Amino acid sequence: MNLLSPSILAADFGNLSDCIKRAGKADMVHFDVMDGMFVPNISFGIPILESVRKITDITLDVHLMIEEPIRYVKKFKDAGADILTIHYEACSDVRETMDRIHELSMKAGLAIKPDTDISVLKDYYDVADMFLVMTVEPGFGGQTLIEKCVTKVKELRESLKSTGLETDIEVDGGITRDNIDTILKAGANVIVMGSSVYNGDIEKNVEFFMNRLKEEANA
Repeated sequence: MNLLSPSILAADFGNLSDCIKRAGKADMVHFDVMDGMFVPNISFGIPILESVRKITDITLDVHLMIEEPIRYVKKFKDAGADILTIHYEACSDVRETMDRIHELSMKAGLAIKPDTDISVLKDYYDVADMFLVMTVEPGFGGQTLIEKCVTKVKELRESLKSTGLETDIEVDGGITRDNIDTILKAGANVIVMGSSVYNGDIEKNVEFFMNRLKEEANA
């Protein structure tokens, strides 16, 4: 199933509640957490997630760009996360962290940076509910998609299929009206968008991308 997950990193934080509600026909809300250590930026954390949870029942797709995220898994669960995605590069024990996420009844995602080879994901095919292939360097919104990452998505989808798996593949970074078809054809099915949704008419942007996802799914 193709899903749209608008990233509130690009939303107007002076009107965050309104922005989320205007994008309410999307499938999820993507919530980027940055600690200033794993990535060179700081975004927002648990208090904002708690506030978002109070205003929407939509799936909260939380992407932890933080060192040793196992320290905070329970707190993000309590704050309302439905999906918790961690970075391969940020964990001393990836499997232990993902097991902990599952123990708390959340879906577990595993992300990799653009320069990390997809081969590292094979050891987690049995435990990951979703793989996130970053299509920009994590840490900042509004970047341009790195083309080599499209090939990584295609290779990951082919590898999953060869083992009989249909695990979700999420992509995050630089997805626009001009390249979404290429990303979908490569095998991604969970699409994160920030600027492409929240710049301009939010409702019309969501409608456009939701229609494209449906059309590709039915092609």
